[in-house]
Amino acid sequence: MVTSLSAPLNVEFDYTRSLGPVLGRFITGLRDRRIEGIRGDDGRVHVPPVEYDPVTARKLTEWVEVAAAGTVRTWTWVSEPDEGQPLTRPFAWALIQLDGADTSMLHAVDVPSPDDIRTGMRVRVRWAADPVGSMHDIACFEPGEAVEAQAGQGEAVTMVTTPVRLAYTHSASAEETRYLDGLREGRLLGQRCPVCRKVYIPPRGACPTDGVPTVDEVELPDHGTVTTFCIVNVPFLGQRIAPPYVAAYVLLDGADIAFQHLILGCDASSVRMGMRVEAVWRPREEWQQSLANIDHFEPSGEPDAPFETYSQHL
Repeated sequence: MVTSLSAPLNVEFDYTRSLGPVLGRFITGLRDRRIEGIRGDDGRVHVPPVEYDPVTARKLTEWVEVAAAGTVRTWTWVSEPDEGQPLTRPFAWALIQLDGADTSMLHAVDVPSPDDIRTGMRVRVRWAADPVGSMHDIACFEPGEAVEAQAGQGEAVTMVTTPVRLAYTHSASAEETRYLDGLREGRLLGQRCPVCRKVYIPPRGACPTDGVPTVDEVELPDHGTVTTFCIVNVPFLGQRIAPPYVAAYVLLDGADIAFQHLILGCDASSVRMGMRVEAVWRPREEWQQSLANIDHFEPSGEPDAPFETYSQHL
């Protein structure tokens, strides 16, 4: 009997985007402790601003400054804040309609308990101590009316970087568990569809073509063919290999689906479609239930594979 595996997984990256003229002006205003909305064709003021009218799709240009205080329209209580949320203690998420606006803005309200917030309650902005030009320049809202804040001034904000993080627990299927256990033993295990006879690695519980369970286990060699590839020339945060290097799809002999891995051991410029490669395994004492047991692939020295042997896998 196979015991399924599970493991915590964290996906993190910094998302950097250009703001454009509308969001750029809005975020610049927050940095300067000013909140601006934009008037739609029906006269309503949208906060945060929208670039185009949601009904007529006309480009909007009439800016309206609104107050740094407003009314709670609806709310929900957060008893156990997650990492990265505006406050580390319990707080309320609320839709807040600022004075002068006709739409509501979602933000945190800092109150001691759910008994201290209600629909219709008046709240005001608590500005961040050190504004940088982001939505976080509003640290949160708090009960009360607006108070005058010292405005700042500087260059227009045109870019914003937002950290993105997703933490979850992945539970492997029985087929994936067999595959991972095989990697710990230095084996590459796929599964074959009983109808179309295609071999999938990593294995899947069912053939995506025929919709039937893949029940026949197939052990594959650690040799294969480069189908498509890209040369990585741009450095990025967390990169463990100095560019240039190659990330490629490798079609193992006997498999009907390629998987991505590194191609090293040669000049990046010499990698090509059809190149025959072989796995370079890490030392056996480092093996775990992971494809990282294969450090990379490198040229095997065999003649290139004929195009027709991998043409259906591009």
